[in-house]
Amino acid sequence: MSDAERDEDLVRRFRAGEPDAFTDLVRRHQQRVYSLCLRVLGDADAAADVAQDTFIAVLRKLDSFRGDAAFTTWLHRVALNACYDELRKKRRRPMLHIAADDGTQREPGPPVLDHADEVAGTRDVAAALATIPEEFRVALVLADVQDMAYDRIAHVLDVPIGTVKSRVHRGRLALAAAMGIDLATGEPPARSRPSEQEP
Repeated sequence: MSDAERDEDLVRRFRAGEPDAFTDLVRRHQQRVYSLCLRVLGDADAAADVAQDTFIAVLRKLDSFRGDAAFTTWLHRVALNACYDELRKKRRRPMLHIAADDGTQREPGPPVLDHADEVAGTRDVAAALATIPEEFRVALVLADVQDMAYDRIAHVLDVPIGTVKSRVHRGRLALAAAMGIDLATGEPPARSRPSEQEP
């Protein structure tokens, strides 16, 4: 395969009976799909599983790809749908009860530890990103991590471009707040910075 071969050409070759064309599509896009899943889900193992599920879904649905949009736009939509499915599964998972030494039961809390309080004031973008609302996080990942244009994001998410701009803006504000950054100065808020004057 030449690097110049378009995704759509690989799709046509696969439909014509060349299985290696699908392998080429996977190799070309696997890192980007994994990265998208990782940023949306915030968990490396889940991201790897969902990225694999994405390509299985793509293989099954490749006949439904009409070419109305770029293959990568369609692929991102399939990946995001897989991420949403995983997020819904996480919400439905029953919480386990832990038996204490005295025989009573207690709930361990959420299945994934919530580090939102620890994130404030840190520069750990991945952890901070996981704390912002899902709709803002997805738009922000597509715009700032995947470097996708707003019109393509609108197509992937099936929302108006104004909604995309709003979600990206609100996502950036939420991310800055989660990281404890004052947007006016680009620094942590004054209350969290050490005083310049000694007592």
